[in-house]
Amino acid sequence: MQPFQHSIQTVEELEKLVGTPSKLASNKVIDFIDENCKEFIALSPFLTLATSAGNGTCDVSPRGDQPGFVYIHDQKHLVIPERPGNKRVDSMRNILENPHIGIIFMIPGTRETLRINGTARLIQDEDILKKMKAKGHTPSLGIAVEVEECFIHCAKAFIRSELWNPNSWLKEDERPKPAKMMAAHAKGLNMDEQKVQSSLDNSYSNRLY
Repeated sequence: MQPFQHSIQTVEELEKLVGTPSKLASNKVIDFIDENCKEFIALSPFLTLATSAGNGTCDVSPRGDQPGFVYIHDQKHLVIPERPGNKRVDSMRNILENPHIGIIFMIPGTRETLRINGTARLIQDEDILKKMKAKGHTPSLGIAVEVEECFIHCAKAFIRSELWNPNSWLKEDERPKPAKMMAAHAKGLNMDEQKVQSSLDNSYSNRLY
């Protein structure tokens, strides 16, 4: 049984409810990486990557490394290195089916974020991948993005959440335990919380690059 009884069906209904954007919000989008965006990306150690499969199912994946880990090739193209992960490669599978991509760049302490939308492809150009070498390891592939939209996103979500305020952070014993959650979700593998945590610790210590 559908739990939601009142849903918005049209853009007109939506705009009547939330209003329309200001002139600043409507005109802040550019279609290239200017010097301001270049500086923001160079200082960002973390981004989220949104992709969608051919059938429309969506995924958002984090990417992070030392500031400057994303290579800016020119005003229309950037490359995100693919560091070792869990080998699910959900984002890359999606890109092979549907090239459209959305990125949010974050800088710790900066409440505004940089959003970039465009199309992506998986590349193995050795001369480019070498530019993203880290800890002695060159990535085996990269996610090359052709920029279509580039703009600063306002800080309201970060202000409301107090994300960068250490006083709002949970104490360690109050936080969820990811290993416990993974053990519960992967019941068929016969791995308890301790075994999952051991596997995670090994991966974090030995397979970052």
